[in-house]
Amino acid sequence: MTGLQKGFIALVVVGVLAAAAVISLRSGSSRGAAVRMADIDRQDLVASVTASGNIRARRSVDISSDVAARVADLLVEEGQEVEVGDVLLRLDRTQLEASRSRSQASVSQAQAQAAQQRANLTRQRREYDRIRGLWMRDSLLVSRQQVEDAETNLEVARANMDAAEYGVEVAEAALEEAEDRLAKTVFRAPIAGKVTRLNVEVGETVVVGTMNNAGSLILTISDLSVVEVVVQMDETDVPRLALGDSADVDIDAFPDQVFTARVTEIGNSAIRPPSQNAASGQQQAIDFEVVLTLDPTDIELRPDLSATATIVTDIRGDAVAVPIIALTVREDSTRAAAGETPELEGVFVVDAGTATFRPVTVGIAGDEFFEVLDGLEPGETVVSGPYQTIRTLRDGDPVRREDGPSDDAGSDAS
Repeated sequence: MTGLQKGFIALVVVGVLAAAAVISLRSGSSRGAAVRMADIDRQDLVASVTASGNIRARRSVDISSDVAARVADLLVEEGQEVEVGDVLLRLDRTQLEASRSRSQASVSQAQAQAAQQRANLTRQRREYDRIRGLWMRDSLLVSRQQVEDAETNLEVARANMDAAEYGVEVAEAALEEAEDRLAKTVFRAPIAGKVTRLNVEVGETVVVGTMNNAGSLILTISDLSVVEVVVQMDETDVPRLALGDSADVDIDAFPDQVFTARVTEIGNSAIRPPSQNAASGQQQAIDFEVVLTLDPTDIELRPDLSATATIVTDIRGDAVAVPIIALTVREDSTRAAAGETPELEGVFVVDAGTATFRPVTVGIAGDEFFEVLDGLEPGETVVSGPYQTIRTLRDGDPVRREDGPSDDAGSDAS
């Protein structure tokens, strides 16, 4: 074989390989990117928000002491049910009884002084009447100075009498205060409920609270006939809530039980105001307190249990739905030129193997689907994954259905 023949054969082989490569590239290009697809359909959508918090009784009373004394008798235990007026505990009364005795003695002393001043006033009045009578009959018998002195003594006696009577009132008020303090050594249940916290034992001394120091919290009584869930909600979710919204509550202590509740209170101000965040020098999230009332249940709940509430904020029946993962954004050159928002929200609609970007208007968001208000109709097919492919997909790109099962939301609807 001559060199010319060998060169010709090599050229033919190269041409065949190049043609095969071109055909392969064209074939792959015509097939397009492998994507998951979902058919648009109607379904019921539920929008919700989730927040965590704790269980509490709607009504609870923290009992502390107004007097400092030692616990003498403790008549309840933690977890015990009590009725209104039941005696809970008694404090030692020794010092307070002595204080009451002193106050009683002070009252008796003040009353004796008042009686003495009353008698003195009577005597000064009689002396004044006698001297004035003599002066009126004959001015030579007594001088005007004597009359004026008698009148002055009478006024002094009257003032002393008033002071003595005020002294009686002061002593009686001190006695009432001593009796009130003595009465506060006996603690009675202000509400019916369960003793959910007991912080003292017999022999301990309870401390009275001051402006800068909290006093001893003796015990807490909670009325658990109505139980609430208190959660912290982010400021972006609060506008979506309304009083009466229903909710499902998961309590960590009861993992296999779902409790139902309704929103009964929405905070009007942040739990931690922005002014406090500014003072601390840290940027913190703005959260609001939301209270949900649990529906009656036979399960015994305790305050402070951890809970997670899923609150239903909106429901759409028979809504046109698109998988959340299918929604993407693309730049809108016409809006950018007009100075408006340069991005459009939409999906890639598949028709005859070609993906076409179409703007859509969405409503509420369910767990896996958006409500479509405008832009799609049931029966149309959209690209629903993978996420990275949707990000790089361009209008008019060829696409093909990906082989195998899909993990993306809405893919098995195709």
